[in-house]
Amino acid sequence: MAWDQEPPEEPIKSLDADQARALRERLPRISVWRVLAFQAMVAALAALVAGWWSAQASVALSVACGGLAVVLPGALFARGLTGRLSSLNAGSAVTGFFVWEFVKIGLTLAMLLAAPRLVNELSWPALLAGLVLTMKVVWLSVWMQSRRPAAPSNR
Repeated sequence: MAWDQEPPEEPIKSLDADQARALRERLPRISVWRVLAFQAMVAALAALVAGWWSAQASVALSVACGGLAVVLPGALFARGLTGRLSSLNAGSAVTGFFVWEFVKIGLTLAMLLAAPRLVNELSWPALLAGLVLTMKVVWLSVWMQSRRPAAPSNR
Protein backbone atom coordinates (compact mmCIF):
# COMPACT_ATOMS: atom_id res chain seq x y z
CA MET A 1 0.00 0.00 0.00
CA ALA A 2 1.33 3.44 -0.93
CA TRP A 3 1.72 6.21 1.65
CA ASP A 4 -0.95 8.35 0.06
CA GLN A 5 -3.61 5.63 0.17
CA GLU A 6 -6.07 5.33 3.01
CA PRO A 7 -6.02 2.01 4.87
CA PRO A 8 -9.13 -0.08 4.34
CA GLU A 9 -11.72 0.65 7.00
CA GLU A 10 -12.93 -2.22 9.09
CA PRO A 11 -16.62 -2.12 9.90
CA ILE A 12 -17.42 -0.95 13.41
CA LYS A 13 -19.75 -3.31 15.20
CA SER A 14 -22.02 -1.95 17.92
CA LEU A 15 -22.43 -3.92 21.09
CA ASP A 16 -25.81 -4.72 22.48
CA ALA A 17 -26.51 -4.21 26.19
CA ASP A 18 -25.52 -7.75 27.18
CA GLN A 19 -22.26 -7.63 25.23
CA ALA A 20 -21.39 -4.24 26.72
CA ARG A 21 -22.13 -5.50 30.25
CA ALA A 22 -19.99 -8.61 29.64
CA LEU A 23 -17.13 -6.44 28.38
CA ARG A 24 -17.33 -4.17 31.45
CA GLU A 25 -17.27 -7.21 33.75
CA ARG A 26 -14.19 -8.64 32.01
CA LEU A 27 -12.19 -5.41 32.22
CA PRO A 28 -10.60 -4.52 35.55
CA ARG A 29 -11.78 -1.41 37.35
CA ILE A 30 -9.03 1.02 38.18
CA SER A 31 -9.70 3.37 41.06
CA VAL A 32 -8.15 6.83 40.88
CA TRP A 33 -8.23 6.93 44.69
CA ARG A 34 -6.13 3.76 44.90
CA VAL A 35 -3.67 5.23 42.44
CA LEU A 36 -3.40 8.37 44.58
CA ALA A 37 -3.03 6.30 47.76
CA PHE A 38 -0.26 4.29 46.12
CA GLN A 39 1.47 7.50 45.03
CA ALA A 40 1.22 8.87 48.59
CA MET A 41 2.67 5.64 50.01
CA VAL A 42 5.59 5.74 47.57
CA ALA A 43 6.24 9.43 48.35
CA ALA A 44 6.24 8.72 52.09
CA LEU A 45 8.51 5.70 51.68
CA ALA A 46 10.88 7.67 49.44
CA ALA A 47 11.02 10.48 52.01
CA LEU A 48 11.82 7.99 54.78
CA VAL A 49 14.52 6.29 52.73
CA ALA A 50 16.03 9.62 51.65
CA GLY A 51 16.06 10.86 55.23
CA TRP A 52 17.64 7.66 56.50
CA TRP A 53 20.21 7.51 53.69
CA SER A 54 21.23 11.18 53.96
CA ALA A 55 20.73 11.48 57.72
CA GLN A 56 19.21 14.92 57.07
CA ALA A 57 15.64 15.85 57.86
CA SER A 58 15.72 18.57 55.20
CA VAL A 59 16.32 15.97 52.47
CA ALA A 60 13.42 13.86 53.70
CA LEU A 61 11.17 16.93 53.82
CA SER A 62 12.31 17.95 50.33
CA VAL A 63 11.37 14.55 48.91
CA ALA A 64 8.05 14.70 50.78
CA CYS A 65 7.33 18.17 49.36
CA GLY A 66 7.97 16.84 45.86
CA GLY A 67 5.60 13.96 46.46
CA LEU A 68 2.93 16.17 47.97
CA ALA A 69 3.19 18.51 44.97
CA VAL A 70 1.89 15.57 42.91
CA VAL A 71 -0.55 13.86 45.29
CA LEU A 72 -2.49 16.82 46.70
CA PRO A 73 -3.23 18.52 43.34
CA GLY A 74 -4.03 15.08 41.89
CA ALA A 75 -6.53 14.42 44.67
CA LEU A 76 -8.16 17.81 44.12
CA PHE A 77 -8.32 17.11 40.37
CA ALA A 78 -9.88 13.67 40.94
CA ARG A 79 -12.41 15.10 43.38
CA GLY A 80 -13.37 17.81 40.92
CA LEU A 81 -13.83 15.33 38.08
CA THR A 82 -15.92 12.93 40.12
CA GLY A 83 -18.30 15.63 41.31
CA ARG A 84 -21.89 15.91 40.16
CA LEU A 85 -21.37 18.99 37.99
CA SER A 86 -18.70 17.32 35.88
CA SER A 87 -20.98 14.47 34.89
CA LEU A 88 -24.09 16.39 33.80
CA ASN A 89 -23.32 16.17 30.09
CA ALA A 90 -20.38 15.88 27.71
CA GLY A 91 -19.86 19.64 27.53
CA SER A 92 -19.64 20.09 31.28
CA ALA A 93 -17.34 17.06 31.53
CA VAL A 94 -14.89 18.54 29.00
CA THR A 95 -15.07 21.99 30.59
CA GLY A 96 -14.63 20.48 34.05
CA PHE A 97 -11.59 18.53 32.88
CA PHE A 98 -9.84 21.67 31.61
CA VAL A 99 -10.79 23.76 34.63
CA TRP A 100 -9.61 21.14 37.12
CA GLU A 101 -6.44 20.49 35.12
CA PHE A 102 -5.67 24.23 35.26
CA VAL A 103 -6.33 24.22 39.02
CA LYS A 104 -4.07 21.17 39.43
CA ILE A 105 -1.20 22.78 37.52
CA GLY A 106 -1.60 26.06 39.42
CA LEU A 107 -1.61 24.31 42.79
CA THR A 108 1.44 22.25 41.83
CA LEU A 109 3.35 25.39 40.85
CA ALA A 110 2.24 27.19 44.02
CA MET A 111 3.43 24.27 46.16
CA LEU A 112 6.79 24.16 44.39
CA LEU A 113 7.23 27.92 44.81
CA ALA A 114 6.28 27.70 48.49
CA ALA A 115 8.66 24.82 49.23
CA PRO A 116 11.77 26.98 49.88
CA ARG A 117 9.81 28.98 52.46
CA LEU A 118 8.47 25.84 54.16
CA VAL A 119 11.62 23.72 54.30
CA ASN A 120 14.84 25.14 55.70
CA GLU A 121 17.82 24.09 53.56
CA LEU A 122 15.57 22.74 50.81
CA SER A 123 17.30 20.25 48.52
CA TRP A 124 16.05 20.90 45.00
CA PRO A 125 17.44 17.61 43.63
CA ALA A 126 15.62 15.71 46.39
CA LEU A 127 12.41 17.65 45.78
CA LEU A 128 12.59 16.91 42.06
CA ALA A 129 13.38 13.25 42.76
CA GLY A 130 10.28 13.00 44.96
CA LEU A 131 8.20 14.80 42.34
CA VAL A 132 9.33 12.61 39.43
CA LEU A 133 9.17 9.35 41.40
CA THR A 134 5.65 10.10 42.60
CA MET A 135 4.51 11.06 39.09
CA LYS A 136 6.04 8.03 37.40
CA VAL A 137 4.89 5.39 39.88
CA VAL A 138 1.31 5.87 38.66
CA TRP A 139 2.00 3.37 35.86
CA LEU A 140 3.05 0.71 38.36
CA SER A 141 -0.13 1.30 40.34
CA VAL A 142 -2.34 1.04 37.25
CA TRP A 143 -0.52 -2.12 36.15
CA MET A 144 -0.95 -3.69 39.60
CA GLN A 145 -4.68 -2.89 39.64
CA SER A 146 -5.18 -4.16 36.10
CA ARG A 147 -3.74 -7.55 37.05
CA ARG A 148 -6.44 -8.09 39.65
CA PRO A 149 -9.47 -10.07 38.58
CA ALA A 150 -12.56 -7.98 37.88
CA ALA A 151 -14.91 -7.67 40.83
CA PRO A 152 -18.07 -9.76 40.46
CA SER A 153 -21.12 -7.78 39.59
CA ASN A 154 -24.12 -7.64 41.94
CA ARG A 155 -26.62 -8.12 39.17
